[in-house]
Amino acid sequence: MRIKIHEAYRGVVALSDSDLIGKTFVEGKRQIEVKPSFFDGEEKSREEILEVLRNMDREDATFNIVGKESVSCAVEAGIISDRGVIRIDGVPVALGLL
Repeated sequence: MRIKIHEAYRGVVALSDSDLIGKTFVEGKRQIEVKPSFFDGEEKSREEILEVLRNMDREDATFNIVGKESVSCAVEAGIISDRGVIRIDGVPVALGLL
């Protein structure tokens, strides 16, 4: 998984499965482009990602999450619930706005 933290008024966390970087998924009116400029951050293990997500949750961050492994990790960290996950062309996508 790759994670990138954008500094703004509050942190914006971009988390994606590594193999999805640079791809675009379209289904009906829904589309997500996993742009390298936004999502291509540091490669980290699941344990490292869980720690970052939990820390950023305490910082009142927002989360953009794409991919099966990334979404699963965010659910485990308590950032999102399964109900908040949509699929675009079979790829799980979630936004966490706390």
